[in-house]
Parts: sequence; structure tokens; C-alpha cells
Amino acid sequence: MVRKEFVVEEIQKLMYRPEYIRNVAIIAHVDHGKTTLTDSLVAGAGLISKDLAGELKVMDSEEIEQQRSMTIKASDISLGFHYGGKDYLVNLIDTPGHIDFGGHVTRAMRAIDGVILVIDSVEGVMPQTETVLRQAMKEKAKPVLFINKIDRLINELKLGPEDMQERLVKIIKSVNDLITRYGSKEFKEEWLIKVEKGNVAFGSAYNKWGLSFPCMQKTKLTFKDIYKYCSVEDHKSLVEKAPLEEVLLEMAITHLPNPAVAQKYRIQTLWKGDLNSTSGKDMINCDPKGKLCMIIFGVVMDEHAGEVGVGRVFSGTAKKGVEVNIASTLSVEKIQQVGVYMGPDRVMVDEVPAGNIAAVVGLRNLYVGETVSEEKIEPFEQIKHSSEPVVTKSIEAKNTKDLVKLVEALRRLAKEDPTIKIEINQETGEHLISGMGELHLEIIEYKLLKDAKIEIETSKPIVVYRENIIGSAGPVEGKSPNKHSKFKVIVEPLEEGVYKKMVEGEIPDGKPKGKKLVDVFIEGGMNREEAKNVKDVSNKCVLIDMTRGIQYMNEVMELLMQGFEEAVNLGPLAKEKVMGVKVKITDATIHEDPVHRGPAQIIPAIKRPIYAAMLIAGTVLLEPKQKLLVQAPQEYMGPIIAQVQARRGQILDIQQEEEIVTLTAKVPVADMFGFSDDIRGATQGRALWYYEHAGFERLPKDLQDKIVGQIRERKGDKKEPPTPQDFLD
Repeated sequence: MVRKEFVVEEIQKLMYRPEYIRNVAIIAHVDHGKTTLTDSLVAGAGLISKDLAGELKVMDSEEIEQQRSMTIKASDISLGFHYGGKDYLVNLIDTPGHIDFGGHVTRAMRAIDGVILVIDSVEGVMPQTETVLRQAMKEKAKPVLFINKIDRLINELKLGPEDMQERLVKIIKSVNDLITRYGSKEFKEEWLIKVEKGNVAFGSAYNKWGLSFPCMQKTKLTFKDIYKYCSVEDHKSLVEKAPLEEVLLEMAITHLPNPAVAQKYRIQTLWKGDLNSTSGKDMINCDPKGKLCMIIFGVVMDEHAGEVGVGRVFSGTAKKGVEVNIASTLSVEKIQQVGVYMGPDRVMVDEVPAGNIAAVVGLRNLYVGETVSEEKIEPFEQIKHSSEPVVTKSIEAKNTKDLVKLVEALRRLAKEDPTIKIEINQETGEHLISGMGELHLEIIEYKLLKDAKIEIETSKPIVVYRENIIGSAGPVEGKSPNKHSKFKVIVEPLEEGVYKKMVEGEIPDGKPKGKKLVDVFIEGGMNREEAKNVKDVSNKCVLIDMTRGIQYMNEVMELLMQGFEEAVNLGPLAKEKVMGVKVKITDATIHEDPVHRGPAQIIPAIKRPIYAAMLIAGTVLLEPKQKLLVQAPQEYMGPIIAQVQARRGQILDIQQEEEIVTLTAKVPVADMFGFSDDIRGATQGRALWYYEHAGFERLPKDLQDKIVGQIRERKGDKKEPPTPQDFLD
């Protein structure tokens, strides 16, 4: 075991030479071998014994990760390597593969410049493979490919050398199809994976060997040799000839960009500020002497140090005593300590220059995606997650004395993982916690019990619905309670193209800034006049001011926006969030006396006609759906289809490859509870299944009244939904 202090001293020296730095994440579908692969790199850097690599799973540092043999959070480590006569620094992030923890992958993509995509040679490209590669492409992180578990092709599927090669070619083609589909135009060709290029390797992470085209030329190993060694389970000879860490390192150093190269094209994607400004130039040039600018991609709550912000330093140098601007709170804070993460441990260093990953202490109220800079600059683009929380549980402390402790623990968890949504109902004292799926919530409960030592009681999982409209309505007039101010509104379904751009993150929530966004609305199908007058975007809904020359309109606009946001946050039908609705204010009469146009008058005057117009237009519930993929031997397909159809599932595709059949379906989240146990029973444990968020779709008509009644009763309202007249009196 190498002493940590020595390693960190060496690493600090390497931080100042961007051309010898690689910021890399390992990404894959669940159980394809990311953490095992990471172990080999950690062993190659001398931090653990090579014999223990693959078993230690050093990056799965939490007890629950070890128990379940799965990665739950992204972990970073800085590793020093000697390659080709030079010393290199690899800042490595191991990410989770399960869809419920996909938020960690999205956030890691902001910090790195390249990814090692790992694919199981037997399973091939799976749903989460596509999701994580799409996220990498979106953040302009360059991929290289490692095809894992080659020994399974030989020992389990009994494939010969030619069939093996055919299988590998098929996987490479699938990956290239995804790069072509999701990659940016300028890099599509350059980033394609080709064996002769050397940006693809294959091997066995568990058995610690790997091969790439340059390695095969050097060692003279062929597919027939691999077949021969694997058939007799002689992995030791392969490790001696082609150790995994050397193949991976050669591939990462040769094919993945260093920060000085990557920031030239990444900054213009991630930051919409002036690239010709001093800060813009410092970031593009990865200048350690410039003003400090970093983006926080992780927040860790440390019992001794408090809040630790983990961020990628794009320019300047993070060091103790530097005063920085926190973009979201407009506050100025002082960095008290700087460190780097070595897996679970945070090790103190003097400073971390541009192009590296730093852990900073002393900055309060950070959030994931926060911009931290010495000079006030335009914040970085928001980090957009590919799915959203769709499963909710009510949670209470068993002992009332733990109530404050519970609220504090929930807030801390939501800080560390922004894909968790916490809602505290002050009236009922009920705490609602929303996550990506059942497993996500299960892990949160475990952390509350084990880490925070709080005994809790939870409800059965509740599904999160959305409200939407099927037609248009209006103008509907709303009056303020004192009848002095009036507003007329029209509601319409939002254009599909605009909605799609919101989902993809091109149109963020909040007040639209700059003319560029007007063009994005127009591209999505909105007419120019409306696009120019969009005042607010919230929950994938828009507020448009179509009035002309109305006196005092500017003075009440903030309150109108607040009323609109309240309306789309709790819809009229079942107090669920509204999505995909366009609200246009067409006329207004506003009292001249400011006393008569305060929040208590203006907010109801806009909120009530929005509700009435939505009900007239026809408000419907949208339910969350999941894309489900089930793999099992052919003889179990009957029971699997029966399971899917019993859950209102829509079968999209069935494909067979030899004995294994793959079924793809779309299933409502509400009907997926208990699926794990049922599918195991129906297939005698022989099925593998995966799911991913597939958006929201309209609830069948025959179910709507029943579900609306249930939601309203659960929220303490009368079962029957309101009528438009209820909001117009």
C-alpha cells in the first residue's frame, strides 16, 4: 500500500501541466463492470494491491454499496501514472449504472472531458448505455469503448473466434449509431469508434486483462489466442501479456483530450457568457493564472467540515483565502480549505489549478450546478437530468422529538442529491419525499435510519401525476377580491416543439433572457409575436403578455408571474403540477392606487381565471410511464407477456437471439410496484429487467375520475373536482 500523503504530493506536482491531465468518467449500464474496471486503474496507480483489484471495489465506499454490490453515488479519485516516459494525472469518476441514480452520471459529465464507456459483451447496448452516452455527448465529453466480460462469450455462449469478432463488430456498430445520433456535428466523424484507431478495447475487468489494436500489434496476441486462454480459464497468462490498466491508460491518454484542448470547445457549450471577456478567455485557455472560475457538480455533507463543494476548476486556482461570488445567492464567501478526493477520503492540498477537480470548504448554501467565480460572471448552463422524480412517499419520524432532526437530514440528502425532491407541508406536518423509483427511495430510508439514526415510518409509494389540457379556452376574465383590477386570459396547449425543447433543456425555467431564446421558441413552432412576449417559464408552461399599452402592467408583472407559477404548481383538477400549457394575458384593467394592487389582490385575479380556463378547456391527468426491457430464456416469454399486460403495459418490440428473448414495453409507473417479486416468481429467477423514464402520457379516460378522487381525498380535499364557476364568482 502506497502512503496517501506521498501520492497526494506527487499528484499536486502533476496538476500544473494541463497537457498531462485527463479528466475521465467510467460510464455504463448497471452491472456491466465499471467499479471492477476502476479497481484495476487504482491498483495500477499503486493505491491498492493488484491481487485485490476487482474484489475490493474501492470506489464503493459506503456500507450499502458493498452490501448490494452496486454503485449508488459517483466517486472521484486522482491517480498518478507513468506512461511513455512521462508522468500523467488521471482524475477519475466512477459513476452508478442504475437508472434511479442517473442524476450522479449527469452531474459527473459536467466535470470531465472524456468517458470510458463499458459494455457487457453478452448483453450488448442496453437502455442505460444509451442514456449515459447521450448525456456524455450533450456535455461534449469524448468517448472511448471497453467491451467487457469477453470470457462469457467463450465459456457461457460457447462462441468461436469468428463469432466473437462478429459480436464485437455488432456492439461497435451500435455505439457508433448512438454517437452519430447524439454527437455534435463538428465531432461526429472524429469521435466514431474503430478498432484500427485504437479507441476500443476488450477484455475482462474481473480477470484484469484487456486488449486493443495497438496492444495486439505489440504482443502479437490474436482472437484465437484469447479463445485458447479463456477456454482453459488461464487468465493469468493474459494478465502477464496484456494487463488491463496499461491498455486502458494507453487508450485514455492517446484518445481522450486534455483540459487545455477540451475547454476550447466545451466552454462555449456549457457557458453562455461573453467568450471574448477576460473570464471567457481564461476558461477557454484553461489559464491557472486567471481569475478563479469553477462549477460545483457535487455537494458532500461532512460532519466535521460542513458543506464541501466538489467542482471542476475551469480557470484560475482554487486556494485558501480566495474570495468568490456564489452566483445563485449573489453572496461573497471565502474559501477556507482546498482538497482533492481520493475515493472516500478528502485530502488537504495547498491549491488546485485550472483543469482539475477540487473540493472546497467554507462556501455556504451551495447547490449542484452552482457557479463559483472571483469575478461576477454569467452562470453556467443548468445541469439537466434526463428523468425526473415520479415516485413519492410520505415520511414521518416515529418519535416527535426527532422531527427537527428529520427535516435537517432530509434537507441534507436533497443537497447531496438534487434528483430527490423534498416537500414539507407546514399545515399537516407531513413530509413528502420524491425519487426516481422504488430503489431510490429505499436507499434514502436506509440512510435516514443508518446514518442519521432516525426511526421513521413511511407510507406506500405514491405516483406523481401531471395536469394538462386537451383544448383551448378564453378569454376568461378574473377579478381581484376588491373588484378593482381585472385580467383576461386564454389557455392553450403548448406547441409540441416548444415542449420538446423544454424537456431537452434548451428552454430553462425562469424569465427568458436574451433574444436567442426568442429564436428557440420560434424554432419550436411558436409564432414570433408570442415568442417575443414570453414573460415566464415554469414547470414546462409559459406565461405570455399579449396586452398593449396597459397602464401599470409593468408594475404588477412580478405578481402576475407569481400567480401563474402558483397556478401551474398546483393544478385545478387534483393539485398536481401542470405541464405543457400556454397562458396568454390578452387584456387588463389595473387600479391606479398601489394600495389596491398588492399581492392579495393581483395573485388571485390571475390565478383564478387560469384555473377556470383550464377546466373549460378540459383538464386531464398525465401519468408517468417507464420503458421496460425484459430478457429471459424463450420458454418464459408467455408468463412475462402476461405480467406486462396485467400492468396495462404496451408491448413495443420482441426480439430473439438464440435462446434469449428481449421484450420491450411501455408500462405505467403506478402499475410497476411489486414487479420485481412477480417477475422473479413467473420466471423462476431467470429474467433480467431494466427500466427508464419514458415521459408522461394521458391517463385512460375510464381511470381519470377514480384517480383524481383518490388524489384529492389523500390531499384532504373533497372528492369531486371543482367546476369553472367555482373560480369565477
